[in-house]
Amino acid sequence: MPRILIVYHSQTGNTRRMALAVAEGARGIEGTEAVLREAREASLEDLITADGLAVGSPENFGYMSGMVKDFFDRTFYGAQDRVFRKPYVVFVSAGNDGSGALRAIERIALGYKLRKVYDPLIAKGEVTAETLEKCRELGATLAAGCGLGIY
Repeated sequence: MPRILIVYHSQTGNTRRMALAVAEGARGIEGTEAVLREAREASLEDLITADGLAVGSPENFGYMSGMVKDFFDRTFYGAQDRVFRKPYVVFVSAGNDGSGALRAIERIALGYKLRKVYDPLIAKGEVTAETLEKCRELGATLAAGCGLGIY
């Protein structure tokens, strides 16, 4: 049974809505456990015991949220050599283009030696029904790949 960890931070509620949709998509794959954690509450144990990771952040000043960065800071040393090639995906709620937040998350993921398995999702402006459907697809793809042993 795959265990998917969805770590996110949200101030306006947009990234939370996206995270809930990612979790819904993951749970749509039979036998999948989707663990939804706000970044400030997510732990090293959550990360290590997950089969796949979805990271969601708002774009703040052209960068990821400070709480998502804090999650990475708190778990980095304990996760070294314990999350090698763990599959991950990214979703960003952006007021501008989201590229700075995405770049920062992807750069940190390289340090963890995580493996990106699906194109990132950036929602520019309002989170629409179409955006939420893409989030469900993101979660389902990650869960299915983990469950089938593809990732």
